[in-house]
Amino acid sequence: MARRALILLEGTRSNGLLYVQAAQRLGLHPITLSADPAQYDYLAPESIEAIQVDTTNFDALIRECSRLYATYAIAGITSANELVYATVGKLCRYFDLPGPNPASIERCCDKFTQRQLLAEGGVPIPAYRLAANANEVERAVAEIGLPVVLKPAVGHGSIGVRLCRNADELAEHTTYLLGGKHIWRSSPRILVEEFAQGPHYWAHIMGNETVGIEAADFGPQPHFVIREGMFPALLTDGEHKCIADVSLSCLRALGLGWGPTNIEFRLTKRGPVIIEVNPRLAGGPRPVQLAYGVDLVTEHIKLVIGEEWNLRRRHSHIAAWRVLLPDRDGILNWIDGDSRAAAVPGVAEVKLYVKPKTPIVRKGDYRDSIGHVTAVSPSLAETRVALQRAVDLITWSITSVSDEQ
Repeated sequence: MARRALILLEGTRSNGLLYVQAAQRLGLHPITLSADPAQYDYLAPESIEAIQVDTTNFDALIRECSRLYATYAIAGITSANELVYATVGKLCRYFDLPGPNPASIERCCDKFTQRQLLAEGGVPIPAYRLAANANEVERAVAEIGLPVVLKPAVGHGSIGVRLCRNADELAEHTTYLLGGKHIWRSSPRILVEEFAQGPHYWAHIMGNETVGIEAADFGPQPHFVIREGMFPALLTDGEHKCIADVSLSCLRALGLGWGPTNIEFRLTKRGPVIIEVNPRLAGGPRPVQLAYGVDLVTEHIKLVIGEEWNLRRRHSHIAAWRVLLPDRDGILNWIDGDSRAAAVPGVAEVKLYVKPKTPIVRKGDYRDSIGHVTAVSPSLAETRVALQRAVDLITWSITSVSDEQ
């Protein structure tokens, strides 16, 4: 009998290894298809089969998957990477496997199209305009009013996203986006949005079910770099129901509802306002598993291979996390204390992303993170104490270029 395999298209720094490990626990042989498998540092240490293939070439992917079908019983095809998730849907349809609707994924990943569909569905969203040049940006801001958020119409991880509070910041970021420094994944189109103000949350959804809602906070403006969060968020029953109802409205408006969705919003004076709908798991599903005992990665794979999933809570704890962010650019001399931090009672995870002598160049997006710490306990107070103790134990030294001159 041929060995059952799960094909993983590309990977991610945050969730890629989780998908590999979950597949193995389910008795599947994970195979990663990637344009550059070496970029995923978890593949070689785990001896994971990886095949180099142009993941933007659909015909090449069909040929590679067909070749694998000759050796393995392919149980499913999926990905943790939003950039290739529409392609996953197309491959699933080609090989008659369970998968997401590729057209819905493509519409969702274009933020302007997403905004249009949400507006048509009556979902509360910020005021927005689309701009292709500096003049159109200025006209959009004149209609919406400062402050505004400028972001690429197609993108991820807050790359190229900035809060513009005045004319100088607006001109600077417009020049950055259109002046050749930003790498566009499509034709240059800028989404100009009203800055919705209020606490930031995201909803973890699987299928049509809201598994839970997480609170998150950003570092200093004008960037949107996630700094810390907590799951589940401290919300009233009424707030939770309102958010869950709006989240389901998003799914209906965008034609989603198969597999995982992560919905970001702000709780404003007029209620929840949707910031973004992502047709994938959140970059960090571990807090959900720690707090509720629900492994969203495993349950997603079960759906992919046609098995029955289970989103029932096993327990109810409080998980909190902190991202480690450098305060300067330069060269990382050393980073230490992770093992001591991991030994703190209540700490569930300590992960460092960088090694000594690594150049640190802050970009104002998710790539600025050099690690994270997660703690969990039955009480919020205990969780917060454990998290702070662990974070305080991790120290590092960065020599800036100016220090060396």
